[in-house]
Amino acid sequence: MNSLPDLKNAFKQLIALPSISALEAEQDMSNHAVIELLQSWFSDMGFNCTVHTVADSRGKQNLIATIGSGSGGLLLAGHTDTVPFDEGRWSQSPFELTEKDNRWYGLGTCDMKGFFALVMEALKSLPLDEIKRPLHIFASADEETTMNGAKAFADSKSIAPDYAIIGEPTSLKPVYMHKGHLAQGIRVIGRSGHSSDPARGLNAIEIMHQVIGQLMKLKQHLSENYREDAFSVPYPTMNFGHVHGGDAANRICGCCDLHLDIRPLPGIELADLELMVINYLADINKQYPGSIEISTLYPGSESFAGKLDDYWTKMVADIANTEPEVVNYATEAPYIKQLGCQTLVMGPGSINQAHQPDEYIGLEYLTPTVELMKKLIYQACIK
Repeated sequence: MNSLPDLKNAFKQLIALPSISALEAEQDMSNHAVIELLQSWFSDMGFNCTVHTVADSRGKQNLIATIGSGSGGLLLAGHTDTVPFDEGRWSQSPFELTEKDNRWYGLGTCDMKGFFALVMEALKSLPLDEIKRPLHIFASADEETTMNGAKAFADSKSIAPDYAIIGEPTSLKPVYMHKGHLAQGIRVIGRSGHSSDPARGLNAIEIMHQVIGQLMKLKQHLSENYREDAFSVPYPTMNFGHVHGGDAANRICGCCDLHLDIRPLPGIELADLELMVINYLADINKQYPGSIEISTLYPGSESFAGKLDDYWTKMVADIANTEPEVVNYATEAPYIKQLGCQTLVMGPGSINQAHQPDEYIGLEYLTPTVELMKKLIYQACIK
C-alpha cells in the first residue's frame, strides 16, 4: 500500500495537475491525471474505484469510489475541472500551491479540487471497517462547461444513496436551493445594401429593436408571474449581455446578434423557457420569415430545489451550526438529485474566490471541513 499524503501535500498534488474545461478545443484540457491521482488515493483507503469515459467530453472521465455495500448511504461529490485562468493577472503560478496570509493560493483550491483532499483527510481517522451503509465519492468531468459528467452519472443510476453533499465553496453553509441558467443567442438576418435606398435592403438592427422589445415583455412576464422569496433576487432574471450588428454607417445592416442570459427559479424547466422565447418572437418571425435564428450558446443548467424541512437539511444545518441558504449560481445538484437522494451543496471556501485571479482557500476552513465531513460520514454510514 502506498503512503497517503498529508493535507498540504494532497492540495499541492491536485493543484499541480491542470484540468481546465473550456468549450473551445484549444483551451480545453484532459482531467485524466486528476482522476488517476484520486483513484490511487481512494484505492489505498480500500475503496472500490470505477472510471467511466464521459460521452461528448473530448474523452474526459468520471470516477466513482465506493466503500461498503448495499443501497442507501452517503455520496460526496465534486468536479475535477477548473475554469481557465487570466494570464498575467495571477501573483503566482496558478498550478503551484502558495501559502501566504493564512491562505492557500492555486487554481482549484476552493473551486473545487481541494474538497477531495479534505474528504481524504477526514477518512483517515474514521473506522472504515465499521461502515454499515455505503460511502461513495464521485469526481466529475466538465462541470464548468457542459455538466456532461454529472448528467451521465445521473443517467446511469449506478448508485442509490440516501443523502448527498456537493462540496462547492459555500463557506460551509448548506445550500438547499439555487436558480438555473440558460444562455441563448438571437441572430437576425437582414439584407445589406446602400444606406441611401432603405427599400433595397432589410435592416437587421431595426428588426433586432423589435426583438428586444418583445424580450423585454417576456422579462416583465417572468418577474411578475414567478416568485420565490427565499432568493435575494426573488424572480427570474434576464440579461442582455452582448449585441453586435452592422459594419458601417452607410450600409444597411445585414446581420445583428444578441446574447442573453436567463436565470430561472426552481419549477421553470429550461425547455419551457426556450419555448417562451420562441413564442414571444413568433409574430416578428411571421412578419419577416426566416429572419430570426435562435440558438443555445452553451449547455444550460437546470434549477435545483431541495426541502428546508428534509431530515438531511435539518441535520446538516444542526451539525454545521448554521442556517440553510439559497444561492443564485448553478451547480451539479439538480443532476445528483436525480439519483433519488436528499441533496445539499456545501463546501469550504467562499464562492467570491471562485473564477477569480489568485483563487484561494482560507486556512480557517481546513479543520472545520475535516471535522464536519467526519461527522456527516459517521451519521450517514457508520452510526
